[in-house]
Amino acid sequence: MFALVLLLAIFVLIVLARSIRVVQQFETGIVFRLGRIQSNVRGPGVHLVAPMIDRMQKVNMQIVTMGIPAQEGITKDNVSVRVDAVVYFRVIDPIKAVVNVQNYLFAVSQVAQTSLRSVIGQSELDQLLSDRDALNARLKNVIDEPTEGPWGVRIERVEIKDVALPEGMKRSMSRQAEAERERRARIITADGEFQASKRLAAAAKEMSSDPAALQLRLLQTVVEVAAEKNSTLVMPLPVEMLRFFDRMAPDAAKPGAASPEEPESVEEVMDELPAIESQTAVPGLSGLPGTTGEADRAPTVQSPVWDRDTH
Repeated sequence: MFALVLLLAIFVLIVLARSIRVVQQFETGIVFRLGRIQSNVRGPGVHLVAPMIDRMQKVNMQIVTMGIPAQEGITKDNVSVRVDAVVYFRVIDPIKAVVNVQNYLFAVSQVAQTSLRSVIGQSELDQLLSDRDALNARLKNVIDEPTEGPWGVRIERVEIKDVALPEGMKRSMSRQAEAERERRARIITADGEFQASKRLAAAAKEMSSDPAALQLRLLQTVVEVAAEKNSTLVMPLPVEMLRFFDRMAPDAAKPGAASPEEPESVEEVMDELPAIESQTAVPGLSGLPGTTGEADRAPTVQSPVWDRDTH
C-alpha cells in the first residue's frame, strides 16, 4: 500500500513538472497542441500546458548579431575585392519564424551572403570605400525583402566591416593619392606667388614715386646681405648718378634732337659752287698775277653722265 502511494506521488510530480513552463522576459512561447499551433502566444511568466498533448517552443525576441563571412566579388569597374559585413535582426512574428522556415538563423545568414555578393557586383570601388551609408541601406533593403514578410524576421541594420583590396590596387591608390597631394601643393604655391607678386608690384609703384624710398630699400637690402659673413657684396651704381649724367648729356644725344642733314647730290653741289666761290673770295686778290685770265680760272667741273647701257 505504501509503495502504491509513493508511485502515485511520483507520477503526479512528473506530470506537474511536464505541465509547468517558464517563459523568460526576452522570449515568447508557441504552443503546439497535438501538432496544431495555437494562435495565442505565451508571454513571459509561468504557464501550464497539458502533458502528453501540448508542446511549447520558445522563440528568442532579442536582436541577434550575425557576422557575414567575407565574400569575394568583382565590382562594377572590374576590381576584385573581398568584403565582410555584420547584420542585426530580430523576430517580429514568432509563429512565422517557427512555421514558415526551418531554421531562420541559417536562412538569414545565407540570404545575407548572397545579397552582399549582389551589392558588390552592382557597386563601384569608390562607393565601397567612401559611400558606406548608401551601401548599408541598400544591403538592408535587399536582405529585408525576403525575410520580413514570409519569415517574420526584420533586419534592423547592416554594416560593411572591411573591404580587402589586392596589393596592386593598393599601390595604385597610393600613387594616386600622392599625385593629388602634390597637385594641391603646387596650386597653393602658385597662388601664394601670385599674391606676393601683386603685393610687390604695388610696393614698387609706391616706392617709384619717391627716390628716397628706393634708397632706403637699397640700404635695407645691404644690411640683410651683410649679415651673412661668407657673402660678397657688390654695390651697384647709384640711381642718382645715372640721373645726373642724363641731365648733363647734350641736346643732340637726347631723343627728339634734329638729325644731321643728308648729303646733297653732285648736281646740286655743282650748281651751288659759283655762289660758294663768291662768298669765299678774298678781296684784293683779284689784281694779283695769276688771279685773272682764262688759264687761272678754276676748271669747270661737269657732272658725270650716267649711261644705263654701259652699267
